[in-house]
Amino acid sequence: MFRRDKHAYTSGPRQLIVEKEPKSPISEQFRSIRTNIMYSSVDKEIKTVLFTSATPSAGKSTTAANIALTYAQSGKRTVLVDADLRRPTMHYTFELTNQRGLSTAIVNDMPVENIIRETSIENLDVVTSGPIPPNPSELLSSRKMTHLLKTFSMHYDMVIIDTPPLLAVTDAQVLSRIADGTVLVTDVNGNNRNRLQEAKTLLEKADANILGVIMNNKKMNNKNDNYYYYYGSDES
Repeated sequence: MFRRDKHAYTSGPRQLIVEKEPKSPISEQFRSIRTNIMYSSVDKEIKTVLFTSATPSAGKSTTAANIALTYAQSGKRTVLVDADLRRPTMHYTFELTNQRGLSTAIVNDMPVENIIRETSIENLDVVTSGPIPPNPSELLSSRKMTHLLKTFSMHYDMVIIDTPPLLAVTDAQVLSRIADGTVLVTDVNGNNRNRLQEAKTLLEKADANILGVIMNNKKMNNKNDNYYYYYGSDES
């Protein structure tokens, strides 16, 4: 079991919807996604799930963080890994310092236990991005990165990975090859079918296991909430 850094906070974690309003319809939908992921494979256990989007501002990072919370709340030892080494957000979301993290572990061979950050949420740890490197794709495609993910999956019940948008850079495509499953997040207001299809094609070329698509900001029937969404395989 990892020894986690208990001096991680600058003040305290920001409130995410699953933590702040656990009984809300939105939180229930996040739990539904968790259940769908759990039952998405019969023959192979899904332990590492990558979240990405076709384009920026789709809500993938917020989605990844909330899904990680639902796993932690269900009693699963969960680690949320910020693998967006270009525009990282998890250190902001959980108000953590970011002097070290994924990038420093890869570049400097830093022990994994030195980058595990404990949160105030039981069963949930975070690995921040670390300093932004000049060569993110090279780091994420390295053997060290593959080894790190394998190490995380050995010590945690669930590994949630946040990555950059697919159509902007190759990072998510590279990581999708070694993750057990990939979830695409799209924003309904800015949704572009052609871009989603292009993103799906990139994942298929990488032999990614596409678990489904989340449509963010879709009005819920008979609800005032204007937030979530649809989940399921996109075969069209």
